[in-house]
Amino acid sequence: MKEFIYPEMMVHVPLCTVKEPKNVLIVSDNAAALEAEVARHDAIASKTVSASNLLESLRNEADASADVVLVDTLTDDAAVMAHINRVLNEEGLVVLKHPSLDDEAANKFLMQIMGNYFKIIMPYNVGNGETLLLGSKAYHPTADIILHRADMLDGQQYYNCDIHPAAFATPNYIRKAYLGIIRN
Repeated sequence: MKEFIYPEMMVHVPLCTVKEPKNVLIVSDNAAALEAEVARHDAIASKTVSASNLLESLRNEADASADVVLVDTLTDDAAVMAHINRVLNEEGLVVLKHPSLDDEAANKFLMQIMGNYFKIIMPYNVGNGETLLLGSKAYHPTADIILHRADMLDGQQYYNCDIHPAAFATPNYIRKAYLGIIRN
């Protein structure tokens, strides 16, 4: 599988959704590819913290200090989600790994926790067989796509302004399984 797909989709979907992102918090123990993708955007600063001790890493971050949080690890911890909410500003957006959509119980549990903090909760296809989960306090990833930002990115091998909204297409069996849980 093409290793460039995951970092492009994890980074550019949220950064081309949030109106004026300035600060990105990356939670990862292998963040080089994610950092490189964030660097493609002008005037956006990124900070990386360890995913090994996720809760402690988030506890040390200032309130409302990030526009976007990228979590490159699985978690369904309510305390972690509360800290992600605290770290995000009032229009913030999080993207995180989650269990396969076939694991309905695990995803519903995670999405219910996220429902305490986010108006919009949507899985999206990465393009390599994986999905990521997006939680947003304000911006809708297909209605609020910043087309000029998506179009101005150079050097992308996978992500583009057409892939962005298409990534959110879900089959009917997923829609039915997550009815009332996915918020779009």
